[in-house]
Amino acid sequence: MTKMKVGTGDWIVVCDGRKALILENVGDRMFPNLRMREVREQPDLPTHAQGSAAPGRVYQSTGGARSSIEQTDWHDEAERSFLKALAERLDAAVKTGETSALTMVASPRALGMIRLDYSDAIRKALHGEVAKDLVKMPVHEIEKQLLA
Repeated sequence: MTKMKVGTGDWIVVCDGRKALILENVGDRMFPNLRMREVREQPDLPTHAQGSAAPGRVYQSTGGARSSIEQTDWHDEAERSFLKALAERLDAAVKTGETSALTMVASPRALGMIRLDYSDAIRKALHGEVAKDLVKMPVHEIEKQLLA
């Protein structure tokens, strides 16, 4: 991977489906220095705490055949909701002038999900996307992985 160029004040958003780190470059292009600006987390509740009942059954109108309905994947729904809220936060930041440039670093799955919620403002401010899961690393390691 080639070295990323991140300007002063640019945001690097490192996320997966449960946690997001919003980092800001307080250095310059030559010597970037990422600082934590915001951390967003969503609790990962067990399935039994998220769902309300067992999956339903469908009975055929003729005969005694029946089949079950697939259970809702509550973890998937929670991830989608979290990433939608993150996209709304980023949209607000771009529109209010908190930042003018974004770089998304996310697991491939999360990146695919959040792309659906990009607004036009985010698309214009987006300088790049990196499909890597770095959210569990400390900031100095993220900096080393992306900018060194």
